[in-house]
Amino acid sequence: MPYEPPPYLAELTLAQIAEQVAQRKLPPVEGWAPDKIGESHMRIAADGTWYHEGDAIRRDAMVRAFSGLLTRDDAGQHWLVTPFEKLSIEVDDAAFIATDCVMRDGEIAFRLNTDDLVVAGPDHGLRAAGDPETPAIYLHVRRGCEARLNRSTYGQLAEIALETSGDDWMVTSQGAIFSLISSG
Repeated sequence: MPYEPPPYLAELTLAQIAEQVAQRKLPPVEGWAPDKIGESHMRIAADGTWYHEGDAIRRDAMVRAFSGLLTRDDAGQHWLVTPFEKLSIEVDDAAFIATDCVMRDGEIAFRLNTDDLVVAGPDHGLRAAGDPETPAIYLHVRRGCEARLNRSTYGQLAEIALETSGDDWMVTSQGAIFSLISSG
């Protein structure tokens, strides 16, 4: 069955976004404890492109499948985990790229480069990094992995902040408040 991309985020209601989030079935990586640890020979570039042995992975379905196996440990190392092996993967910046965002009914939803939808909130926090010359916003996705907002998504979020908090550069989603200004 061929993959059919979801509709544009701007066309979805909050209920439709929540339904799509709930439909995403991820492998139970947290419950797996493989004995074999190794190297995947894979890398995720800063622009979100996945590579295997230096060649770009061009099949979006493969990237989506691998992204469901991705985790990041407390030391910052990313891993692809299966029931049989745990393979390190090099990540240049963030494992995902947030490519779109929209505010619906006071909640901020993001679409990732893997077509996953994530609603910012207590379990999916926003983190400001960088400096005034090169600001960066990251969204916690799952299992320690983050998405960096691309330029247009950063602009969309900045518009939401200006509309909702003025010059304070803050946004609220699911009751959590996030500053868009790096503290360090």
